Amino acid sequence: MYFNRKAIQYNIKIALNSCFVCTIILFTSCNGQKENTSLITLFETSKGTQTPEYKDVISFYKNLAKAHPTVSITQEDQTDSGYPLHVIYFDPTGKSITSISQAKKSNKNILLINNGIHPGESDGIDASMLLLRDLAQGRIVAPTNTIVAVIPVYNIGGALQRNSTTRTNQQGPLVYGFRGNARNYDLNRDFIKADTKNAKAFTKIFRALDPELFIDNHVSNGADYQYALTHLFTQHNKLGGEAGVYLNEILMTRLQDSLKVKKWDITPYVNVFNSQPEKGFTQFMDSPRYSTGYTTLYNTLGMMVETHMLKPYKQRVEGTYELMKSFIAITDADATNIKNIHQRAKTRFKKTDLYPILWTTDSTKTQTLQFKGYQGDMIPSEVTGKMRLKFDHSKPFVKPTLYYNTFKASKEITIPAYYGIPKGYWKVLERLALNNIQVSEIQKDTTLAAQVYYIKDYKSRQSPYEGHYLHYNTQVTAKQENIRLQRGDYLVSTAQEGIRYLLETLEPEAVDSFFNWNFFDTILQQKEGFSPYVWEDKAKELLENNPILKIAFETKKKSEPLFASNWYAQLDWLHKRIPPTMSKTI
Repeated sequence: MYFNRKAIQYNIKIALNSCFVCTIILFTSCNGQKENTSLITLFETSKGTQTPEYKDVISFYKNLAKAHPTVSITQEDQTDSGYPLHVIYFDPTGKSITSISQAKKSNKNILLINNGIHPGESDGIDASMLLLRDLAQGRIVAPTNTIVAVIPVYNIGGALQRNSTTRTNQQGPLVYGFRGNARNYDLNRDFIKADTKNAKAFTKIFRALDPELFIDNHVSNGADYQYALTHLFTQHNKLGGEAGVYLNEILMTRLQDSLKVKKWDITPYVNVFNSQPEKGFTQFMDSPRYSTGYTTLYNTLGMMVETHMLKPYKQRVEGTYELMKSFIAITDADATNIKNIHQRAKTRFKKTDLYPILWTTDSTKTQTLQFKGYQGDMIPSEVTGKMRLKFDHSKPFVKPTLYYNTFKASKEITIPAYYGIPKGYWKVLERLALNNIQVSEIQKDTTLAAQVYYIKDYKSRQSPYEGHYLHYNTQVTAKQENIRLQRGDYLVSTAQEGIRYLLETLEPEAVDSFFNWNFFDTILQQKEGFSPYVWEDKAKELLENNPILKIAFETKKKSEPLFASNWYAQLDWLHKRIPPTMSKTI
């Protein structure tokens, strides 16, 4: 990867000079008292142009916790970078929180805020520092029914790779982190498969806190428009039930209205790439690989904040701050209702219910946005000579724009009572344990009647994607069979809180299933074969002793010319149909 080292050195020098300035200027609060200079952020001293290094973020929160009893900081599991994740808590009661379990013992709701999943998108890092400080110092009204928990920097490895050249679309800050983590994973594709220590640490935090609410702070790309703020709530039909209705019809509306009063226009995330948004766009479907798709599996009301890359950094951070402040005020005022919705959702699904594992846009249901954009024209490129998209800021507009935010199930399965998992698939079992999924170990060899999936078809990416060659468009054939589970294998009941996690990972056709993420790829390769000169005689014996199979074989040859002309395919077809009694002699 190419880095402009001169630009990096120049910008780091600016950052250091700014830090030096902040040590000699006296800051005072409005009441004339001296302000604790350790609680003034680099964002503020640089007038909204810079974001701090990782070590300075953690130092800030440690100083904040020392100065204010309402703020606590805990150190959690290690990440791929070798540094641990931290969680910062604001508890309005002023009780010091020394562990996640202690935070969960409170009867208050929990809002978990995640920052720096892509450290170049540092808006949430700075906005959260300002937010928690202002809550602690009483500059803004504190919630009374909510504990605010903040992961200050999730992708620590990426935050340590500071540069000024990898976010070419973005207006500030001057120096920022890198998208990939210490092992070059995009952490916002890792929540369900949990390849990284970061994802494992997050899972432990999230499952222990069981938050009612979740915010993940990001910066968007794809098109140009007038908004500094866009919201990406988890897809409401997928969240489903009472929680989905509340998210889409109440929480989203209240948030938009609150920001409008504060003169902050906001629109749904503009899900387009290199095209004009006013032509219409579809809500982003956040499958469980993404943060809000994963948190949905545990019925958390989640959203991503997506600020607009082309707006000044100062404006983006301030917008993120105002959005989080409004979100806290709205949800805190309705805390009891939200807690009840969250609890009821945990028992929404049960065995024999239908559960949707694939979704498609419902084009019959749309919403019309009064979208504030800029005229975009296709003009000849002065670089390539081909046509390119050019937005004209001198021609702003407000146009009615179709927004497709309703999805319908395109594939449903009947929820089973149990899943069986052979003990050899320890990577799967590790992830179940990480998610607090309860499993039962089989104590003796057992034969059970079960539905067995056979992989009928699938496609695979032709290039690596987040450490995998991801499968997609998977199709299965289901058969009722008697299967033998060995002592030490596992049965997993779906009658537990993690039912949605189980369905999304263990149903092969689900978008982010463990099958699609290559956890079961060894089953796709035939391990035993045959020597044709030996199998010819055995195949003849097989057909002579199985008249029904012989009829099927002859019929297949007559109806399929390619099969009839391929002697190896015929022998292979027969080899795959060896009855158990015969296989012992082959």
